[in-house]
Amino acid sequence: MSSRTTLSETVAVAPEPLNAFHTAVADGVLDVVHDTNQIDTNTDMDTPLEVPPVPLRSSNDEKYAKGAQQWQNTITGVGQRFSSVHEFRESLRKYAIAHQFAFKYKKNDSHRVTVKCKAEGCPWRIHASRLSTTQLICIKKMNSTHTCEGAFATTGHQATRSWVASIIKEKLKDFPDYKPKDIVNDIKQEYGIQLNYFQAWRGKEIAKEQLQGSYKEAYSQLPFFCKKLMEANPGSLAMCTTKEDSSFDRLFVSLHALLLGFQQGCRPLIFLDSIPLKSKYQGTLLAATSADADDGVFPVAFAIVDDAESDDSWHWFLLQLKSVLSTSCPITFVADREKGLKTSIAEIFEGSFHAYCLRYLTEQLFRDLKGQFSHEVMRLMIEDLYAAAYATKPEGFQNSMESIKKISEEAYNWIIQSEPQNWANSFFLGTRYNHMTSNFGELFYNWAADADELPITQMVDVIRGKIMELIISRKAVSDQWETRLSPTMEEKLKKESQKSNSLSVLQSTCSTYEVCGDTTEVVDIDRWECSCKAWQLTGVPCCHAIAVISGIDQSFYDYCSRYCTAESYRLTYSEIVHPILDMEVSASKDSQLVVTVTPPPTKRPPGRPAMKRFGSQEVVKRHLHCSRCKGLGHNKSTCKEQL
Repeated sequence: MSSRTTLSETVAVAPEPLNAFHTAVADGVLDVVHDTNQIDTNTDMDTPLEVPPVPLRSSNDEKYAKGAQQWQNTITGVGQRFSSVHEFRESLRKYAIAHQFAFKYKKNDSHRVTVKCKAEGCPWRIHASRLSTTQLICIKKMNSTHTCEGAFATTGHQATRSWVASIIKEKLKDFPDYKPKDIVNDIKQEYGIQLNYFQAWRGKEIAKEQLQGSYKEAYSQLPFFCKKLMEANPGSLAMCTTKEDSSFDRLFVSLHALLLGFQQGCRPLIFLDSIPLKSKYQGTLLAATSADADDGVFPVAFAIVDDAESDDSWHWFLLQLKSVLSTSCPITFVADREKGLKTSIAEIFEGSFHAYCLRYLTEQLFRDLKGQFSHEVMRLMIEDLYAAAYATKPEGFQNSMESIKKISEEAYNWIIQSEPQNWANSFFLGTRYNHMTSNFGELFYNWAADADELPITQMVDVIRGKIMELIISRKAVSDQWETRLSPTMEEKLKKESQKSNSLSVLQSTCSTYEVCGDTTEVVDIDRWECSCKAWQLTGVPCCHAIAVISGIDQSFYDYCSRYCTAESYRLTYSEIVHPILDMEVSASKDSQLVVTVTPPPTKRPPGRPAMKRFGSQEVVKRHLHCSRCKGLGHNKSTCKEQL
């Protein structure tokens, strides 16, 4: 069990958690093998799990079931009293596990319980019933003799999922990543009970719900939660909608600190992407993120929707986003061209720009061409496609496209018809600051993925807490900056400045200059434009512009976009996110909230959940390695090095 605390130590050392265990298993954890004639309908009908016996009294196996040894005397004999029938069942369960035998109920209701050994012909038997005028349960009859090899079971003993949950709950609190396979090993070692993987997994799920709260109750608290979130953060929008049957439909959250930070300091650039959630009721998280002055991820808004990325969900999300953004500046959206986004962006954010995500475009290209290409050919085409997208001039775009055409004319035609004006730098009319993919907000998706198995209100609050920590930490870091630009932009400016030393400048008109180097570019100093487009793409003067600015004895910083400055960065993180207070007050007690929210009908399918996806997957680029000259970027057949 490596260095982890054993389950027996958890139970034996901490009496209070043991009492909590008593409470957790009181509702029918002893219901093992029932006679169907007499069953208390209020009793938990948890299905018992029969397993081969592990004899407790065997010297060879005494190290096993040590966690159950403390339960050997939970049943002492006739006259023993219990506060309730649930406490009696609980004690009986422990007694059977400690002595390694199986039992079944003959009578089992709210005022009397009769059990016998499951082995045929064994006389072991207990009868307990309620003492008149009290709630106490007293053992009236007991035959403690076993003829089925004494205390050794021939047919095994039982454990329920609720029992497993009660045993591991305290440990799960300290080790949230407690794996089912470790639960199987620990239960075997501590209690002599052999579980299978699924039984351990289900027990863990029950224990998680007991620790975290009910998933169902979390949905019912959503209206109250949204109300408290907006009260704690005035100017925010938190709202949920339901379907006709009152089941959960959608939840939208955008905090005031994020809206203000985006509008005051971030570039007019929003990335739209989504990830599937692995919670009990699944769903999808839609997110809008932006880039701060240091090219860091800045969350703007997010939503949880029941229907997975439907056109209606994206349309609804953008409508809510539009209602909280008060900016007149055209926004560039970097997003997939599918999912109804193309129409919704143009309709809701009129005058904005839609830049297609290059990664999604690449994935769709090979999906539509149905695996016609080898891995090597795909890699070459991806490199050429990215080169075409990043090219700042039409001739650079066309050169890369010709390389693709030589590989596959079908792929060339597909790309040409994919509206390059929405993804290629040389044709795109908006400003995307050289950000080509929509999963820029991977940090945010990681937060959501780490919390997506929590009840919905807790998941949202964890994300809120992460945002609060992000704002506080970045604000503290930026207070130490002494430069006019953010560190990332300062580094870009420094590199461009170094490249400008070898350039020569000729003045063409009062504001335009011809800059000569490896290429000849035209710089318009008044319009902040260079024909290489690097200045417009990044917001930082390119080497050609810097050569001109140096010649006219001006400061480089005066020609940098305000979105690159340390001041804009500090404005982005100037507001803080406040925690929610008074959540202990039940939503049902708030008379102003009459909306009823129930969980969506979709539940997690059986089996182990798929691996988490953080945005769209990175396209793997494998560099060529020449076996002839040992160089990179080419192979033996194209090697031109002289050896």
